[in-house]
Amino acid sequence: MAETVRAAVLTGYFPTMESLGADPLPLLREVGLSEKLLSNPEQTISRRAVTQLMERGVEVTGCITFGLRMAESRGLANLGATSLLIAHAATLRDALAALTRYRERINSKLVLQLIDIGDDILIRQDFAAGESERSRQSYDLALGVLMRLCTEVLGENWAPKLVCFTHEPPPATELPIYRRLFRCRAEFNSELNGLVLDPADIDRPSRRGDSALADHARALIESVIGPEQQSLIQQVEQSILLLMPSGRATIQTCCSLLGTSVRTLQRTLDAEGTSFSELVNRARIQLSGQYLANPCIRITDVATMLGYGSISAFSRWHVQTFGMTPKERRKPR
Repeated sequence: MAETVRAAVLTGYFPTMESLGADPLPLLREVGLSEKLLSNPEQTISRRAVTQLMERGVEVTGCITFGLRMAESRGLANLGATSLLIAHAATLRDALAALTRYRERINSKLVLQLIDIGDDILIRQDFAAGESERSRQSYDLALGVLMRLCTEVLGENWAPKLVCFTHEPPPATELPIYRRLFRCRAEFNSELNGLVLDPADIDRPSRRGDSALADHARALIESVIGPEQQSLIQQVEQSILLLMPSGRATIQTCCSLLGTSVRTLQRTLDAEGTSFSELVNRARIQLSGQYLANPCIRITDVATMLGYGSISAFSRWHVQTFGMTPKERRKPR
């Protein structure tokens, strides 16, 4: 079944194309979309078409920061029915929890994780397994939208300590948009995508927090649309993605995290025509491309981060899956 997202994910596409002197309509037709189809932000459209559209936008305009330019025009309203709840959340932690709870209504593949890294807090952002195609623009857009959300909660004078990107740095002429949007130092060729914050920011009272309005918004959302809970498979996919870099993506660990038994999970996966090993393999396909594209991560470390005990085992899997060695795949093309 094709994965879909709300048409609102393309908010900012038309003005961005026009500001760069390009006609957006031919590219829409090329990927099977239309201006009329996008007029309703709640309309569901192909996620693959969205990815292709943004990457083609880069090719046509020559602008490598296309996704970030789209993010600049975003506001809470573009998150749909959840925007009122997020706007009046008591803290940034509550706002992120609401975003995660209702992510099926925003972007079902988006994964957020709060990680304590000593004196700081990392909001790690990624996409769940299911698509091996790696899109720089999708990651940039999602991280830019996350920054806009944090700013809405904490105020325009707030800024994170650091923003991390797994992709290589852009040309120097494109750096101003990073400073303008994130207002902090940007680190490229990082191991992950995310924002690094002061721990106090996560639980600092929001400038617009209102518990009564937040409760009202939550009741309204659940009475009209419901939270649309994730399926068990989706939860397993997300758990694997988050646990794999630490080498803990085992069926036992995932079951413990999800509060289910190994036997129950195996029966559920069998009924869906898949298996835990197949879901792990899908995650490895996605993450291997992301890690190998980063020249700062050694191939030995990539093997470890994907759960392999030796580089030879990783190389055998990689050749069987992609028809080439990790070293060959990493070579510039």
